Amino acid sequence: MTPLARLFSLPVHAYRAVFSPYVGHNCRYHPTCSVYALEALQKHGGLKGGWLALRRIARCRPFGGSGIDNVPD
Repeated sequence: MTPLARLFSLPVHAYRAVFSPYVGHNCRYHPTCSVYALEALQKHGGLKGGWLALRRIARCRPFGGSGIDNVPD
């Protein structure tokens, strides 16, 4: 994982440790947004992986999509 990807993954790890246990398992997509973000950062690096993660989070809204949404190759 690139240094930029590691830096961008810190807030995701913090969210998973602090907020995720209280929010519950209500994600519309599989895998969850945090798992998707970490996988995108690992696969594509900081810039493209960060962009994919932000795009995924933006799609998570009422009347948005749902279902299986894997990180593209």
